[in-house]
Amino acid sequence: MPVEGEHEIYCCGARVRISPKGVKVLSEPTVKYCPLHAAMHGTKQINKQTVRESVEKKIQGFGFCCGDRSFQSKAIVAYGASEMMQVWLDEGLVDCAIVVCEGAGTVVATRGRLVQSIGARLTGIVKTSPITEIIRHIEAEGGHVLDEATARIDQTAGVNQAIELGFKHIAVSVASFQAKTISEIRQLETQTNADIVVFSICNTCADKQSVEHISRADIVCAGASKLLRNEVAPKTVMQLGIAIPVYAMTQKGKRLILSYLQRFGDKLVVFRTSKLPYEARGKGPRLRGD
Repeated sequence: MPVEGEHEIYCCGARVRISPKGVKVLSEPTVKYCPLHAAMHGTKQINKQTVRESVEKKIQGFGFCCGDRSFQSKAIVAYGASEMMQVWLDEGLVDCAIVVCEGAGTVVATRGRLVQSIGARLTGIVKTSPITEIIRHIEAEGGHVLDEATARIDQTAGVNQAIELGFKHIAVSVASFQAKTISEIRQLETQTNADIVVFSICNTCADKQSVEHISRADIVCAGASKLLRNEVAPKTVMQLGIAIPVYAMTQKGKRLILSYLQRFGDKLVVFRTSKLPYEARGKGPRLRGD
């Protein structure tokens, strides 16, 4: 499958460029072991080569960054942002979701299956180029692409577009390298009286400057970040999962997580704790240098 355009993503904390010339890993991965990566790719130790191979598998396996991209809405991970947003849309808990898709940039989606088929195997997209076939598929599924000409990624503008389209209850995902966007969205929420749930994602490389913005999200995926486990997790009202925990920062976030769990098929254990985060030795990702 030929790649179209040029794209940059984060994978296991490494910045990766994808183009017709191939896959180039631009920086060392900050993660040396990830339980999710191990489960999906059988990777015991992460390095530049394994990152490149996993991205190449996405290209070959489902057309990542290609015109003939596969859009499958099967759930991939237990507590992913797209998995939760799909349920919220299907249950009518939100009107739309603002997500990012390679080849399209910021997307306003109203159908749960579209959100999940976009996000199922996605990692943080830094920048992307327009791919006509991907944009046309999104539009055929009732989605709105913020900027077809450039595939711009701008979640604040996406939320604003959703409000202009008449949506009142909005979910939006924001990656850590765009964390300032969360505070911009909160300001927009106050100005418009929209009801916005912010899901902070792709936080493995979150830095100290991002923490104050990430703390304003409703739900935060910690990724492999020790910083978020130390500085954000103690402020949470609920934790979902242990290996790659997801934190509810607000009562709104907690309610939406619980709504998702009502549709969750696997068995669960729920217990009370006096403090968060809850961690189990050896369960989470390991960073380089640990």
